[in-house]
Amino acid sequence: MPLDTHPGGGYGPPLHQLTGPFPMTTSLPEAASLPAPLAQALSDKGYETLTPVQSAVLDPAHTGRDLLVSAQTGSGKTVAFGLAMAADLLGDATHFPPPDTPRALIIAPTRELALQVRRELEWLYGPAGAVIASCVGGMDARTERRALERGAHLVVGTPGRLRDHIERHALDLGLLQIAVLDEADEMLDLGFREDLEFILQAAPVERRTLLFSATVSPQIERLAQTYQRDAKRVIATAARDAHADISYRALTVTPEDSENAIVNVLRYYEARNALVFCKTRAMVNHLTARFNNRGFAVVALSGELAQDERARALQMMRDGRARVCVATDVAARGIDLPGLELVIHADLPSNREALLHRSGRTGRAGRKGVSVLIVPFSARKRTERLLQSANITAEWGPAPSAAEVSARDTERLLTDETLTAPETSDEHALVTMLIERFTARELAAGVLRQYFAARSAPEEVAPVTADGPKPRARAEFDRSFWVRLSIGATERAEPRWLLPMLCRVGDLGKNDIGAIRIFDDHTMVQLHADSEERFFNALGAEAQLEQGITAARAQAPDGAARPAPRSTERGAPRESRGPRPDRAARAPRSEAPRPDRAPRPDRTQTTGSPESDSSSKAYGKPKPERKPRPEGKPGNEGKAKYEGKPRTFSKPAAKTADSAAPRKSRPVASTSDSPATKSNAPARPRFDAAALRNPSARLDAPGGKGKAAHKKPGGKPKTGGKPGGKPGGKPARGPDARPFRPRSS
Repeated sequence: MPLDTHPGGGYGPPLHQLTGPFPMTTSLPEAASLPAPLAQALSDKGYETLTPVQSAVLDPAHTGRDLLVSAQTGSGKTVAFGLAMAADLLGDATHFPPPDTPRALIIAPTRELALQVRRELEWLYGPAGAVIASCVGGMDARTERRALERGAHLVVGTPGRLRDHIERHALDLGLLQIAVLDEADEMLDLGFREDLEFILQAAPVERRTLLFSATVSPQIERLAQTYQRDAKRVIATAARDAHADISYRALTVTPEDSENAIVNVLRYYEARNALVFCKTRAMVNHLTARFNNRGFAVVALSGELAQDERARALQMMRDGRARVCVATDVAARGIDLPGLELVIHADLPSNREALLHRSGRTGRAGRKGVSVLIVPFSARKRTERLLQSANITAEWGPAPSAAEVSARDTERLLTDETLTAPETSDEHALVTMLIERFTARELAAGVLRQYFAARSAPEEVAPVTADGPKPRARAEFDRSFWVRLSIGATERAEPRWLLPMLCRVGDLGKNDIGAIRIFDDHTMVQLHADSEERFFNALGAEAQLEQGITAARAQAPDGAARPAPRSTERGAPRESRGPRPDRAARAPRSEAPRPDRAPRPDRTQTTGSPESDSSSKAYGKPKPERKPRPEGKPGNEGKAKYEGKPRTFSKPAAKTADSAAPRKSRPVASTSDSPATKSNAPARPRFDAAALRNPSARLDAPGGKGKAAHKKPGGKPKTGGKPGGKPGGKPARGPDARPFRPRSS
């Protein structure tokens, strides 16, 4: 079922065919219920059978009813709702009356899809004399208003622009008979719910509403319940039959070979039109630049482009001036490129809806198409889950190699129509001249040169097996050349950013780059000999990389030989790693003690702690011995040396009556009768963290606020007053105390 353009030019029939009569000369069995002009348009377009969704909307049971149609992308939905509203618009007539206010309104989510819908309706309703106007964002609104003032039978537009024309009273929906929401799920995802509700509320209540969506989500169901009357649900295709005309291939590659694999896929299939999907605008710009350097006729399609630039890019794809389109998901939403045979997923889709949307750009209306997923080996499991969720079975394999691409080129050359077509009379004289001047071998060589000059050379890709990518053998750098870069250490040149720049701009792989030597004012880079032509072709005539950095051939620097790689085996015996170089014999280690070190103290020496004895290990690292302190200062004879008061975490105990005498030193426990020294002095009690957390533990500590039995001996008892205090002091309370009498007022 080819959908080629009409011989008269454009997407519709020639102007002289817009008038009747229209005999029913068509082989379509479903055409019996269609007006004669539409049946004739289908026949002229080459339709032999209708798609399932087109046949479903023409069911007599659905005549005049609101429909909620779910069909997959590329199933012919545009022609389907065009056929569905024909009976409401024409009835038994064969021509439309003079245009006035619109009778049908078609709402699409994007500019590209709206313009595509208009083109489809032009060839379908052209024989009936329909006038179609478009109202899309990015176009001149004044031109659209003038077209609406002249009158139109059908209006196609985007939600935002249609609402703007309604609010400015340029678009009158008073006589609207039918409203169509195309790709309703995408319009809700893009945030057009408020605009859709405004437009539907401005339309008459008695209208017929057709809602087409790839998936019927709960939001779509609520929209249908609100703005449709007794809608009939139509499911055109089953999920298992989705994309039956699309062949899926999943190619496992190494991450560094992803772009090379895309180039080889484009060269392998040589599709009439190919669409490469990316996730970001930066990736679109990068691939577009690289494909241009490879000689591909490529255009870009992203959100940063203006409307006229996007329309120009699509037109270049339609008329054959470009064969590859690199686009983002949003920019390519809803577009239809005739003859699109190949879809490449440069970046993997994020979900099953994105996968089906991307792949649905090909394999439309009965045509065959190929959808290729570039899968890094680390993302294979995720890709398998994605395909399973979409009920898609893909053929797994490696990316086409350079040899496979060359073999396909040979097959295409031998079957090229330019070689097999018969000679014409206009060519006879020139053919005779060429035969007389050149030999057959020379002519064949010339044909080969011209054939391959118009095509990019294939790329080398690393082989990948089921167990993972095979380790690529490091290139032998006995065949290499050196390049001098105009940047050095003074400009902070570093291999960590020089290496990616060389790969990105110079069309190199990591294995093509050998040694990097950075000097003060320049940098020397070793490259494999096989990459020389490719490297300088990528740089161009000026041989510039980025930021004004230039490259030029140079002589190898001194000592530039690449060192041999080290063994990666850990724990291997020394003999397997090669002999060590001879070293000078070491002098035997002396057993005598070193004179510059003092003897270590005995760690077994006791600290005098009550909880340890002489045989226990001392707590902590022993400190070096210090000089003994003097026994006391002059005038302090008889005072014992400060032995170190134990630390407590409570207030000091109260003094007793016996403490009036001069304070004497505390007895010190020792293990000998000798005076206390550093070695036998009592150790400080250890820091007890539990005592800080447990108040009851602090009550039992020596000297703490505990029971009387644990108080310090000799402490001051609590009495009613100070002994020897002033007469008339406050007496202590007890059994003999005088009763308390309050002071009279």
